[in-house]
Amino acid sequence: MNLAREINKVAKLRGRFKLRSGKISNIYFDKYQFESDPKLLFEIVRKMKKLVPKNTEVLAGLEMGGIPIVTLLSQQTGISTAFIRKQSKKYGTCKYAEGAELKNKKVIIVEDVVSSGGAIIKAVLKMRNNGIHINSAICVIDREMGGKEKLKKHNINLVSLFDQSDLRI
Repeated sequence: MNLAREINKVAKLRGRFKLRSGKISNIYFDKYQFESDPKLLFEIVRKMKKLVPKNTEVLAGLEMGGIPIVTLLSQQTGISTAFIRKQSKKYGTCKYAEGAELKNKKVIIVEDVVSSGGAIIKAVLKMRNNGIHINSAICVIDREMGGKEKLKKHNINLVSLFDQSDLRI
């Protein structure tokens, strides 16, 4: 399977799209299209396993797009998972991080598509404020819109399965 070609086929849209960062783009990757296809998601995660640093103890998936990826990645690697909310729950445990314990663990962020890196930075700063040491993130697609560089300024290393330029097929 040519994974880049398959992602393009199901998820790459052309038009005028407003991104989470507020920027306008003529290309949009509808991540839910590749995340909802079991065969395609399996192949994506099978290749993403190689991006996970060897000493990782917890995979932290960002709400909402990172959740399907981190769940399957956890299953394929045997590494525990945490699910990171944008905001703490207002009921029950009132946590922003559910699942595996993060304190004193080697944690990496798992995300779907990165543009500006804003969602990762926000999550990492919140975790760091709670004593969690984190400096790595992996994603399916880096849109090459400055997110990697912005993350680097926050001491977060981003590794992507694909850069947007890899998907210009």
